[in-house]
Amino acid sequence: MTASPLGDYLRGRRAQLTPEALGLPVYGRRRVVGLRREEVAMLTGVSVDYYVRLEQGREVSPSPQVLDSLGEVLRLDDDGRQHLYRLAGLSPRPASPAAVEEVDSALLELLLSWRDSPALVFGRAFDVLACNPLGEALFNGFPFSRNLTRATFLDPAARTFYPDWHRVAENTVAGLRLADGLTPGNPLIRGVVDELRVKSPDFVRMWDQHDARGKRLTSKRFLHPDVGHLELRVHAFDVRGVPGQELVVYHAPPGSPAAEALALLGTIAATRAIG
Repeated sequence: MTASPLGDYLRGRRAQLTPEALGLPVYGRRRVVGLRREEVAMLTGVSVDYYVRLEQGREVSPSPQVLDSLGEVLRLDDDGRQHLYRLAGLSPRPASPAAVEEVDSALLELLLSWRDSPALVFGRAFDVLACNPLGEALFNGFPFSRNLTRATFLDPAARTFYPDWHRVAENTVAGLRLADGLTPGNPLIRGVVDELRVKSPDFVRMWDQHDARGKRLTSKRFLHPDVGHLELRVHAFDVRGVPGQELVVYHAPPGSPAAEALALLGTIAATRAIG
């Protein structure tokens, strides 16, 4: 059997669904987690042999109709469907990314102009490429790593810093999986994945679920060592001039406790900077 990213993805997504969720009868002893291959093949409208060849990497050119049907059966959202198409080679690959990720000077100026909202620019593997002073203060100067994927899984303090750690971690892994599909073999992403597969069982479990999606969190909670609890709205934007970079802005409604906490955090950070 030849491993393939497409086959791995199909197996991972199949394992996340139960027959009950799709209205299938349950009978006999089930030796697999999730759906059987036979069940996916039946619902997709292909032969069992054809579907097995897809998972085993012996069939690498499924039609758009088959992919659409698989996306429906496996309950994939838009990001998941696009990821499926990319793995099957039915969407154009982006140009190879630059070896060094750099932030445009005009974007840096924009970051610095936002004084009341933490703002960061992420690279493909969630390296913090740039941030404004309030962003630096929100993440407490990134004491463990400026790669937030590594910090989320390897920094023991992350599980306190993020009260909803499990939710944050799952979304981080899903975003990394989506980025990996956009630029297969990217050394920055593969370096993070390879390290965390060795060091973090939680990462391995989440990575093997094969969730692939962009940022979906509309708000995020923090427990900051200087100002306590914060709940901030999250706004994420693709940097059109540099595919793979993402601008993330954290915002608090004016007059809210979170806005007051951010103002205090900014004062503390400014005091430390001149002290």
